[in-house]
Amino acid sequence: MLQIAVIGAGVFGKNHIRIYRELPGVHLAAVVDPAVTLEDTPVFASVDELLASGIPIDCASVCVPTVAHAQVASQLLRAGIDCLIEKPFAASLAEADQVLALAGQYGRIVQIGHLERFNPAVTATMPILTKPMFFESHRLSVFTPRSLDVDVVLDLMIHDLDIVLTMVNAPVTEVRAVGLPVLSPKVDIANVRLEFATGCVANFTASRVSTERVRKLRYFQPRQYVSLDFARQDLLVIDVADPAAAIAAFTQGAGLQHPSAGLSLRKLPVENGEPLKLEIESFLTSVQTRQEPRVTGQQGRAALELALEINQMIAQHAERAGLL
Repeated sequence: MLQIAVIGAGVFGKNHIRIYRELPGVHLAAVVDPAVTLEDTPVFASVDELLASGIPIDCASVCVPTVAHAQVASQLLRAGIDCLIEKPFAASLAEADQVLALAGQYGRIVQIGHLERFNPAVTATMPILTKPMFFESHRLSVFTPRSLDVDVVLDLMIHDLDIVLTMVNAPVTEVRAVGLPVLSPKVDIANVRLEFATGCVANFTASRVSTERVRKLRYFQPRQYVSLDFARQDLLVIDVADPAAAIAAFTQGAGLQHPSAGLSLRKLPVENGEPLKLEIESFLTSVQTRQEPRVTGQQGRAALELALEINQMIAQHAERAGLL
């Protein structure tokens, strides 16, 4: 039975605690958070106290604020403990590299918590991926005081950056970005345009000051349009079998699903599930088998690097626009 620790019992850490308690074959052996009291689990004020207690720990979820990710993960890795680190990976690339070096030195598993990669709709779309050439992403949330230690790019948009980087699997050649603080001192709304070496273009909009909650990604590839709803875990696909027939059908007023349209509209089957639970189960499998996790430390670093570059572009745009 794997012995688990959760470091940080805030909003997201509590979800990790809940899931570890639900899963068979694991034991939530400890929680580290100076502000939390639990009846059935030992709680420590610091990682140092946990390590000094002698309680054996196989792996841990690192759910502390981003600024402390590298410090906490480094302590755990040096103690021989595998880590699931919440996104973003770290506060800087230097810190991410420090963690990766320690993981290699001590032969430990490091998985980064890009949980949308485990969303069943994302899993279902990967087999039909061919040559994506255009992405449109919208991730909007109502304002909450959670995660205000980072801006909206590192808080929300980074999920979609990670997914698109994985799908395109090519270097980014151009970044354009604009963003504004609205309710917090950091950027709360941002729009980004990326171009890749393949010629693929991706547009991203992220806001944490919206009046509605939206989690959608659409992409186009030759003769196919795919629409993915993260929240509903829906996947809609439109195939263009005969472009000439489609044009003729629309000219004659036929509907999208008319047999003469040369188009087929279908919903791919998606086996619904909680992404965080699927992410944690995948992490535990990597811990047990010693196989590379689905979201590696290097992939988490790549998403962080792109997010930080976007923030630089936002700052440059703000200076040009006289907003600073």
